[in-house]
Amino acid sequence: MEKTERFNSDGKPVRDKNTKGAARWIIAVLILLILSSGLVVCHENEYKLVRRFGRVVRIISDSGLYFKIPIFESIDTVPREILIYDLPASDVITSDKKSMIVDSYVLWRVTDPLKFAQTLSYSVTNAENRIDTLVYNATKNTISNMTQDEVIRSRDGKMTIVNAQAEDEVKGNDIVLEETTQVVNIKSLTEEIMDHIGTVYEQYGIKIMTVEVKKLDLPDDNKNAVYTRMISERENIAAKYTAEGEAQAKIIQNTTDKEVSIMRSTAQAKAEKIRAEGEAEYMKILSQAYNDKDKSDFYSFVRSLDAAKESMKGGNKTLVLPADSPMAEIFMTNTADKIPDKVYEAVTDAQDAAGNADDDTDGE
Repeated sequence: MEKTERFNSDGKPVRDKNTKGAARWIIAVLILLILSSGLVVCHENEYKLVRRFGRVVRIISDSGLYFKIPIFESIDTVPREILIYDLPASDVITSDKKSMIVDSYVLWRVTDPLKFAQTLSYSVTNAENRIDTLVYNATKNTISNMTQDEVIRSRDGKMTIVNAQAEDEVKGNDIVLEETTQVVNIKSLTEEIMDHIGTVYEQYGIKIMTVEVKKLDLPDDNKNAVYTRMISERENIAAKYTAEGEAQAKIIQNTTDKEVSIMRSTAQAKAEKIRAEGEAEYMKILSQAYNDKDKSDFYSFVRSLDAAKESMKGGNKTLVLPADSPMAEIFMTNTADKIPDKVYEAVTDAQDAAGNADDDTDGE
């Protein structure tokens, strides 16, 4: 079937209305696409670099909606937030030739997006490679100038010193030890590394915020040797403390022995003095007793009774006395007039008690 074409009065072909509507829609869509390609949305955590024919013409740093010339201008995005880069663990050698493994990470951010784009081609990976080199060299230079103990002490930037001092004079049996704890602020390992890095990173339009050491470790083949050395050092410290303790114990012992010796000597001197005073009093009493006839006889009588009592201790015993002995004279009734009345009564009571004891013995 042949298609017929219609013409208007001017001789121009008459187009179908449906064709005109479709063309208008296509044109509208193209316009919308072109306009939408000219919209630029910038977020809070990014920079937008507008390039025209490969050259950066402006930088968008504030969040919002912006426009660019479609087709002629393009957009590149650079991160604006703080980024973290975890460095691979690396081996470093201290000044005392000890090998250590350092595992650290870096916090960094882009401060100059234009310089970042020109030197690192908008690439975060390129920036991390530069940071890796800078931080590794700075870490190696820092630790190579420090001993292993200094590296360990400077990790947190503080060093605690405990001093124990004994008083010069020992009072009694006690020694007072005064412990003073002093926290000394020293330069941390992070600060040392940052000092060695300097400001070289600024040429790349970035800023290294901090370098934090996550882990300080020793190679496996060195751990046993280090642990053995640490044990030996602790044993030496313990031996030192033991020797100091024994010396202080000896001081206390000598002081105590001296005090005991002085106290014993003083007590013995007092005892001798009291004993001498007692002997003098005893002799005084004896002399007074022998000066008086009645007291002398009574004393002789008491002594005789004591002697008789001692000789009669034990089982059944008989005391045999010569008639002319002084003790026999005491027990003789015909001598009662020679004994004072009180003494005579005491003798009589003693004789009665002795007779009662004999009766009880016979009854048994």
